[in-house]
Amino acid sequence: MQTVAIVLEGPEKIAVRSLALNAVGENDVVIEISWSGISTGTERLLWTGRMPQFPGMGYPLVPGYESVGRIIAAGANAAHRIGENVFIPGATCYKDARGLFGGAARTLIAPSARAIAIPEELGARGVLIALAATAYHAIAGGQPPELIVGHGVLGRLLARLTVAMGAPAPTVWETNAQRRDGAVGYEVLDPEHDTRNDYAAICDASGAGALLDTFVKRLAKGGEIVLAGFYEDRLSFSFVPTFMREARFRVAAEWKPEDLRSTQALLRVGGLSLDGLITHEQVPENAGDAYATAFTDSACLKMVLDWRKCA
Repeated sequence: MQTVAIVLEGPEKIAVRSLALNAVGENDVVIEISWSGISTGTERLLWTGRMPQFPGMGYPLVPGYESVGRIIAAGANAAHRIGENVFIPGATCYKDARGLFGGAARTLIAPSARAIAIPEELGARGVLIALAATAYHAIAGGQPPELIVGHGVLGRLLARLTVAMGAPAPTVWETNAQRRDGAVGYEVLDPEHDTRNDYAAICDASGAGALLDTFVKRLAKGGEIVLAGFYEDRLSFSFVPTFMREARFRVAAEWKPEDLRSTQALLRVGGLSLDGLITHEQVPENAGDAYATAFTDSACLKMVLDWRKCA
């Protein structure tokens, strides 16, 4: 079996080509992808060649871990799932390329357990399921954030989830004026216009590790800083102000199944909306332009590749 896939052949070297797929196992499903998202955090680092070393990292590599499609075939133990609309957080199904992420392809093969049934009406917005669960994981690990840094997609989801979970509306910092719109039920400020220095919980969604000292200065005594972004450089902070505030740091890693279930429950009852977060769409044939736009255009919150007409 073959598939058309996005292949990172090296830093800033993107190709769209056919790849051979592994055989379908008895517990596997075959998914025809409709949409896949481009992550401006981890995938940017893959694209630039600055990704810290992970097991399975290297080129050529199929990026992407936010894909939505339909199960069109399956192994003997998963045949009952044929026809389901699912979210799939990547795949490792390629013979000739690494699949550290692996979701940016027309056809994926993955264990049935990794394919998560989602409502058909979500459409392309379904690619945001993983990021929403990541945001939920960051919040659920401690107290709700009073300050969120960054109003990209992750920051907006953190703010929406905080409100949806019944906590007081957070303040959001955003230095880019173009990204300060779109707030629903919370306020977005230029940090220079915020005079508070008593935040009990600060959640960073910017990935700007150099700002740790700035965050510490805004904490209440005993406050917590949650690192919800992805950081390519070594992190450091000044000890004395951190000591004086008895500050705590928490790293929010990948979402867990319970985070996904809780996120889906909020979506079902209308507590969480994924509207207004996808700003750009492209076809896979224009992958080079799509990735460049996703990583360099501040007006692009989320770029989605539409695979539906791809042969």
